[in-house]
Amino acid sequence: MYDTIIIGGGPAGLNAALYALRGGMKTLLIEKLFCGGQAATTYEVENYIGFPEPISGPELVMNMEEHVKRFGAQIVDDEVISLELEGDIKTVVCSKEKYSAKTVILCTGATPRTLGLENEDSLRGNGVSYCATCDGAFYRQKIVAVVGGGDTALEDALFLANFTNQVYLIHRRDSFRGAKILADKVLSNEKIVPVYDSIIESINTDDGGVVKSLSLKNIKTDETTTINVNGLFVAIGTKAENGLFKDKIKCDESGYIITDETMKTSIDGVFAAGDIRKKPLRQIITAAADGAVAATSAIDYVLKHS
Repeated sequence: MYDTIIIGGGPAGLNAALYALRGGMKTLLIEKLFCGGQAATTYEVENYIGFPEPISGPELVMNMEEHVKRFGAQIVDDEVISLELEGDIKTVVCSKEKYSAKTVILCTGATPRTLGLENEDSLRGNGVSYCATCDGAFYRQKIVAVVGGGDTALEDALFLANFTNQVYLIHRRDSFRGAKILADKVLSNEKIVPVYDSIIESINTDDGGVVKSLSLKNIKTDETTTINVNGLFVAIGTKAENGLFKDKIKCDESGYIITDETMKTSIDGVFAAGDIRKKPLRQIITAAADGAVAATSAIDYVLKHS
C-alpha cells in the first residue's frame, strides 16, 4: 500500500515525487515510456529559472530524475491499463502488476495534435514528424517545413535552421502566436521562410513513397501553391492524454482535468498536475509547480485520513 501513486514521469510527476518523498510519503511513480515527457524532446530550454545559460530538454529532465532518485524514488516502467479511483483506497492496474494507494496524482500530460491529412499517419516517422529534436538530424542539408505558430513551432524552426538548408514556417494566421523573443529570432533568421495565412492541403510523395512536396492553400486568397520539401514537422498544439479517466473525472470541453488551486480533482484523494490540467500556461516550470502543489495536497489528505 502506497501513500501516493503518481502516473506520468514528466516534470510534473517528477516534482510531485520529490515533494512527496521529502514529505515522508511512501511513493510510487509509474511511467510507460521514459521520464521527461515532452520536455525530454525539447531542443533548448532558456526560460527555466536558475539556468542562466540555455540547457537542453533531455539534460534538464535527466537532472530532475537524478534529483528524485537521490531521495529514494521508486520508478516503475509500466503501462497503466485501468484505474479505480473512488473510495478510500485507489487501485492502479498496470500491464505487469496491480498497485494500491491512498492517493493518486495524475500527470499523464498531453500529446501532439495531428493535421488530419489523408496520408499523414502512414508517413509518420517517414517524412512526417512531431518532434524536431528527435528527428531533425535526419534532415541535414535538406529542406523542411514546420507547421504552427506557437512557441513550439518557432523553437522547432530555429532548431532545424541550425543544420537544414531551408525551413518553411507555415501558419494559418498573419502573425505568430509565440513569444516575441522567439518570433524576432525566427524573422531575423535567413534560413527560415514564413508562409502566412496558409494551410497544408496535402503531403505529396514520389513513386517510392518519399515526401517530396506540400500543397498549400492561402485561406485569404484561395490561391494554391506547392513547395518542395524533404520533411514536415507538425507543431500545432496538444491533446489531453485522458483515456484512462475521461469518464470518471470532471474535465473541460477539451478533455483537460478541472482542478482547484490545490490540484484537487472532482474525486477525493485524486489530484492532477502538469499539462493534463486545465490551465492558461503549459510550460516546464508550471508543470513542476503543479507537481509540488499536488504532492503537498496529497500529503495533507493522507495525514487527515490516517
